[in-house]
Amino acid sequence: MPDARQYIEIEGTLALRRGQLVSATIAYESWGELNTAKDNGVLLFTGLSPSAHAASSNEDPSSGWWEDMVGPEKPIDTTRYFVVCVNSLGSCFGSTGPASINPATGKPYRLTFPVLCLEDVALAGQKVVEQLGIEHLHAVVGPSMGGMTALAHTLMFPGVTKQLVSISSATHSLPFSIALRSLQREMIRKDPLWQRGQYDINAPPAQGMQLARKLGMITYRSAQEWSIRFGRERATDDAHHEDDDAFGITFEVESYLEAHAKKFVGSFDANCYLYLSRAMDLFDTADHGGSVTSAFQHLHVDRVLVIGVQSDFLFPAHQQEELVNAFNKRNIPTEYVLLPSIQGHDSFLVDMDRFRPVIADFF
Repeated sequence: MPDARQYIEIEGTLALRRGQLVSATIAYESWGELNTAKDNGVLLFTGLSPSAHAASSNEDPSSGWWEDMVGPEKPIDTTRYFVVCVNSLGSCFGSTGPASINPATGKPYRLTFPVLCLEDVALAGQKVVEQLGIEHLHAVVGPSMGGMTALAHTLMFPGVTKQLVSISSATHSLPFSIALRSLQREMIRKDPLWQRGQYDINAPPAQGMQLARKLGMITYRSAQEWSIRFGRERATDDAHHEDDDAFGITFEVESYLEAHAKKFVGSFDANCYLYLSRAMDLFDTADHGGSVTSAFQHLHVDRVLVIGVQSDFLFPAHQQEELVNAFNKRNIPTEYVLLPSIQGHDSFLVDMDRFRPVIADFF
């Protein structure tokens, strides 16, 4: 299969917020060309589960997770900008994570991997930027978990980026969001096949992962969209009724969740999911100064774009407003757009008709 991934090797000890790695590999993909001044770089951080493959390229023509946003003549225009998307440290798509081999033991890290923080993901992204010879970025962009990571990067490396784009993100996770993710992690850990993280890679805790993914899909969308999209349509796939289970899949929305859950199990490592999920819970901007206001005193950016979605109950509008107010207190020019999308938290992936113009105008 075509692969556009590139890698940097971080030699020596990589100091993390709550531990260290003897060495680390960070996977990334890039589009466009770095200009002579090396100031047209755009660093893109992902949500929890995507790889670095944000858009297609000659090396990998398959569609990326943000295909409609990144590319020639698209909102983040790769004829103008050099775009770098980093696979999160702790993930399972090329960067070092719990599924990687620990060079000290020759065995997978599994639960010996250090507790992961989004600041560590931001640090790994900065290592890529430095390796590419970039001192100043045109912008750092991130949706969802990536928005938190982008904010962490901006706090940790003041003055490195001129602009910040935060999409459906926040200064910290709400107790509601933490509770949901905690339940997802429990679903995985209670699966008998999880075996305290020592599962056979050929026999992962599939049932726990499927349940976690189903709950995730429900929180990523909105009740309004479910009603419009599925209504009370009955499932038509007879395969779901093989066991004559009276409590099996009856409705189309159940069939939809089942299909997405099965697809996810085959593509993402369970321990990596646990680590990244927990990293989202642990992130708190106030850790960088005692309060959000104090933390933001360290920010040095020229412009900020904050985008939220009315139907997003995972990162609701009031969290976007909190972000905007904090930027305003620092007198940083900030544009705030609250979109009426009905697709909930996942709107930034699917409602391109609304998201494209906003991001294109900012860039």
